[in-house]
Amino acid sequence: MKKYIAEFIGTFTLVFLGCGTAMLVGCDAVNGGGYILTALAFGLTIVGMAYCVGNISGCHINPAVSLGVLLSGGMTAKDFIGYVISQCLGATAGSALLLGIFSLGGVEDMTGGLGSNGLAGVNGSAVAGLLVELVLTFIFVLTILGVTDKDAGHGSFGGVVIGFTLTLVHILGIGLTGTSVNPARSFGPALIAAISGNGAPMACLWVFIVAPLAGAALAAVVYKFLKEAKAK
Repeated sequence: MKKYIAEFIGTFTLVFLGCGTAMLVGCDAVNGGGYILTALAFGLTIVGMAYCVGNISGCHINPAVSLGVLLSGGMTAKDFIGYVISQCLGATAGSALLLGIFSLGGVEDMTGGLGSNGLAGVNGSAVAGLLVELVLTFIFVLTILGVTDKDAGHGSFGGVVIGFTLTLVHILGIGLTGTSVNPARSFGPALIAAISGNGAPMACLWVFIVAPLAGAALAAVVYKFLKEAKAK
């Protein structure tokens, strides 16, 4: 149960700080500073959480990461289900708190949807969105599997590497899809946005569930293949 609570806290924090920053500064391509600030918010949150709850749950705070770990033999199916539920609940709670703060404080949400992901940057193309999210998640999860591999001997710097990698994929992905690479991060804001009267993010939510999970599965298969090839 403590692992699940840790995943709830970690995902709550990721959405609250990451999506909250996006809501506050906006992600307009004309104002590139918003891109950088949002990317850093997500990346630095991962760094902080890695050294906060990482020793308890592994700091997945992302169903795609959990799937990659599951397929790599690093967790049980029971824990995977528990992790995903906790992550989605944490993301939803973080989004609900953001809605409350921005509504009560009269602060404008510069994203228009609680930092939800969308396909505006790829002109509404679900295929393009799927490709973007699949590739970015593949890169992110492949990095995680390599950095956290006990045989690699990367020591205690894994959290920093993972955080900077998340920042990097955000820098490219924000202008295209808002960067998900995390089904829970997409689910929470889309659900609360719909409840608050903006149901638009729900229409393309499936893209940000299917693509990250597919990218994570591909990363697990590729990493296993590369590791086995090296051992020969």
